[in-house]
Amino acid sequence: MKHIEMFTDGACSGNPGAGGWGTILRYGNYEKEFSGGEADTTNNRMEMTAVIEGLKKLKEPCSVTVTTDSKYVVDSITKKWVYSWKKKNWKKSDGKMALNIDLWEEMLKLLEIHDVNFIWVKGHAGHPENERCDRLAVIQRDSYSK
Repeated sequence: MKHIEMFTDGACSGNPGAGGWGTILRYGNYEKEFSGGEADTTNNRMEMTAVIEGLKKLKEPCSVTVTTDSKYVVDSITKKWVYSWKKKNWKKSDGKMALNIDLWEEMLKLLEIHDVNFIWVKGHAGHPENERCDRLAVIQRDSYSK
């Protein structure tokens, strides 16, 4: 199984507001950058979309290390919150509906294909790939700003 390094970030102006995401995929010495955005979204949706879009680019099952500054994404997966929400028809422990169900369902399908490990890094703290993803996300966010 190929090992892929993935770096992701999302950005949003207002929450909700214009948003963008950036993803870097690295396999050995090869790298590709991807980005996109939406006119009306949230920061968490952009963080999730960055991971989803990166995983969707993989043409075969891979071992993937995702490095992100999103505690929402990392904790929801590694602390298994999302699996609990799904089991309870997307209700959280407080009885409220989970947010971003459409994206969680898409991500969970991709996590069944790939062996994914999530690593959290502090945002805006000098991590080179996180800073690059942030720049990609901000460019996209700004292109959707009104």
